[in-house]
Amino acid sequence: MSGDAHGRVLVAGIGNIFLGDDAFGVEVVRRIDPAALPARADVADYGIRGVHLAYELLDRRHDTLIMVDAMPLDGPSGTLAVLEAEPGGGTGPPCLDGHGMHPQAVLHLLHTLGGDVERVLIVGCRPASVTERMGLSEPVAAAVDEAVRLVTELVHEVLSDRGAEYASA
Repeated sequence: MSGDAHGRVLVAGIGNIFLGDDAFGVEVVRRIDPAALPARADVADYGIRGVHLAYELLDRRHDTLIMVDAMPLDGPSGTLAVLEAEPGGGTGPPCLDGHGMHPQAVLHLLHTLGGDVERVLIVGCRPASVTERMGLSEPVAAAVDEAVRLVTELVHEVLSDRGAEYASA
């Protein structure tokens, strides 16, 4: 990783606010208190701007990306999970839809553009409905505060692990 990355984390909220529970990631990053995070953490709402996220990562400023998004998971609506994604995003041509790129498509585009990120975590929530409407469903809205806590803990964990790595190097 480039010299400026040294333990920087980017938390990216993903989703479309006009598609109900798809706005989960956007709502989570909106509620994160920046004061609760270390200085080496950046939080941003990327919404449906997956291409912008890929280009943001090209500068190699962050070595860990935590994406927050609605995604199909086992369990009832509102179920949360933390998944580790393949940083390269898989094989084949990237699915370019500037207004609806899913996390793997963003990572694949980043890789195609010649960029990379060392580690990618996805905090996902099983949606109840991603139909055209504003607002989260009751079970997904109920999961937002827990997701904020989970993301905050992940950032601290990742950065404390990074600090230990750099201290022992």
